[in-house]
Amino acid sequence: MRNIVSPVNTFVIVGGGLAAGKAAEALREHGHSGPVLIIADERERPYVRPPLSKGYLLGKEERDSIYVHPEDWYTENGVELLLGTSVKALDARAKEVELDDGRRVPYARLLLATGSSPRRLSVPGAELENVLYLRRVGDSERLKGAFTKGARIVVIGGGWIGLETAAAARIAGAEVTVLEHGELPLLKVLGREAAEVFAGLHKDHGVDLRPRVQVARITGTGGRVDGVQLADGSRLDADAVVVGVGITPNDQLAQEAGLDVRNGIVTDEHLRASAADVYAAGDVANAYHPLLGEHIRVEHWANALHQPRTAALSMLGEDAVYDRLPYFYTDQYDLGMEYTGYAQPGGYDRVVFRGDVAGREFIAFWMSGNRVVAGMNVNVWDVVDSIRSLILSGSDIDDARLSDPGVPLDGLLP
Repeated sequence: MRNIVSPVNTFVIVGGGLAAGKAAEALREHGHSGPVLIIADERERPYVRPPLSKGYLLGKEERDSIYVHPEDWYTENGVELLLGTSVKALDARAKEVELDDGRRVPYARLLLATGSSPRRLSVPGAELENVLYLRRVGDSERLKGAFTKGARIVVIGGGWIGLETAAAARIAGAEVTVLEHGELPLLKVLGREAAEVFAGLHKDHGVDLRPRVQVARITGTGGRVDGVQLADGSRLDADAVVVGVGITPNDQLAQEAGLDVRNGIVTDEHLRASAADVYAAGDVANAYHPLLGEHIRVEHWANALHQPRTAALSMLGEDAVYDRLPYFYTDQYDLGMEYTGYAQPGGYDRVVFRGDVAGREFIAFWMSGNRVVAGMNVNVWDVVDSIRSLILSGSDIDDARLSDPGVPLDGLLP
């Protein structure tokens, strides 16, 4: 099979999400004049994913709002889109990728922005119609079709996707049950006190929240789901089942090519992978973070938005470093939240609250010793920059002053 582009100065991006679109944009903005090719197995041009579980799923945003760029941007900027095409193999020595139709694409630089995929439920009945996952725009549209007034929706998994889809289903008038394997939704992510806020939020909006449960099987009639059977023998009727039990990085291509892969594609702080002229960004990148002193893989929109600039500059030979603090947000019912920083289980001692926790209008701070390592503002706005400054300062901060709304956040810094 012939090559489809010239190898001279060709930059290839594998993946069709936000990271791919922003990487192409950054390459052009920073002076790359050679060919740029985006290869993606989806037939949609690059789009952002948060609306799929938020505004677009709720019907508040139109389809055109999800795209990274207008359709004509790619032609105007000389970025070629090869959509509906999978990359079958990567040959890092020959510096080329092989497509599913056998064609080979050479590259001067390669960015792997392959994202992640939902973990599949491995119980009997998981293959039934109306057992739904959320990752792509078509998934969001199927969920939207299932979320109707009076529909019985069972959500398996109490993570961010599970809770956001549960909120959307309740807003649509469906009857919703959330099944959580642990003691509380988000317990490992937020710790007990903050996790209880989200559990209470969903209970107050009529969600039947069931912790400490295990799914034994999904039942169906005529190939279509009709219920969920639990390990204790009880059964829930269901018109649709939403599975939100986490995601896994799409790192198979890199692994088969012999790259260093450990919970994603391992990169340095410049987003360079272990093979020459190969880079990674977004969900799939397990990148060294110079401020945190460890490799982290962040499964949130902000990384896919900001990492591509660093990757693009690195691909162009610049000494760019990705050191932004992790950030994510959620909107559920009347609650809006932003989270800044990095507080893994065992990485903090306590959580300090400022404001009205019961009224869901507060800021929570995760503390390691007397240092703030992460902050979450709930229905309190325009404080992310201040929270980021507290974290980056590394300063010792007194709990009493931190918890006092009368003390300005910026006044806590020495």
